[in-house]
Amino acid sequence: MFASQTKAVSIATNTLGTTLSKGQKAFNKLIKQIEQKRQRLAAWEAAIPRYQKKYTEEMLPLMQTVEDLQERIARQLNDTHGQKGLTRTERRMLSDLIVNLVAGLPTLREDAELKAIYNKHSHSDFDTDQARDKQLAKEMLEEMMGIELDDDIDLDSPENFMRQAHEKLEQQQAQAEAEREAREARRKKSAKQIAREAAQEAAKKDISDTIREVYRKLVSALHPDREPDPAERARKNVLMQKTNRAYESRNLLQLLELQLELEHIDPAALAQLSEDKLKRYNAILREQGEELDTELLCVEQQFIARFQLQPALFERLRPESILRELDVELIAKRHAARDMKNDLHSFADIKAVKSFLKMMRQEAPGPFDDMPF
Repeated sequence: MFASQTKAVSIATNTLGTTLSKGQKAFNKLIKQIEQKRQRLAAWEAAIPRYQKKYTEEMLPLMQTVEDLQERIARQLNDTHGQKGLTRTERRMLSDLIVNLVAGLPTLREDAELKAIYNKHSHSDFDTDQARDKQLAKEMLEEMMGIELDDDIDLDSPENFMRQAHEKLEQQQAQAEAEREAREARRKKSAKQIAREAAQEAAKKDISDTIREVYRKLVSALHPDREPDPAERARKNVLMQKTNRAYESRNLLQLLELQLELEHIDPAALAQLSEDKLKRYNAILREQGEELDTELLCVEQQFIARFQLQPALFERLRPESILRELDVELIAKRHAARDMKNDLHSFADIKAVKSFLKMMRQEAPGPFDDMPF
């Protein structure tokens, strides 16, 4: 990630206020969009460690507390379920509540007693249900992503799943591209196809040549052997490393910023670029902007998977707001823990359980929607 430079790359109007050409306006617009995307990436890079620290120190212990309380309440209600004084309807409601409590507990997978409680009240088998749910989740993800996942893909770890799914998607895209190229190779190409492919290859070469031209100018200016001053030589060594990284990643904007830093170009010089060169520059900048869009999307998706968040349907996550949203979640989780501690104490009395079930029965349509777990 490259920090923004003090001097921004842009094409300025001259002192007479001449209107910028279409290509010059597009250049400035693309530069501005790229800078906004870079700033958003930088904001993510700054926000995620702070989120991780707070999540680890505050949210994870709270989640563990709530899970422990869920398990204790479920075991307590399981004991109550076998006592006299409950109607058939109350026992059925109590079974539903117990299943609701234990179904999402991580400890359920390894705890034979909890599994027995789940099986008893759900009238099914936990291992069978889990295998079915995983298969359904896998099929849903395959349909959403348009790929075929391996049978042994890890759905329990969001981070591992995202990595495996990304690798699988890349494999399938590479295979599809290879098959497409093979089909095209077998077909006799029309004159239009040949001309179009030749134009595409020429455009690629122009882009590569354009980046290489800027790179060579920087290398010539930064060559350490040509600098007698040790301090300046050290500075140029650092700039040369940045130049090499920018060239390897085809980052035209970074190369132009380095030129600006070395005072080899300025807004007035950029204004003298020919429309043909501007066209090539703009093509490279569009490609760079698209790459940043992909990088931003990956950062957001990995963040959602890492912290097991529910992705918003219509809004993108904002790095500026994730800490505030975590604070809201922490407050809700603390309230849930407090309410569950009260429930654990009151549920020791079967009369309190019956009263609670009566209240739930009166609240339709979702009897357990307001439960804090």
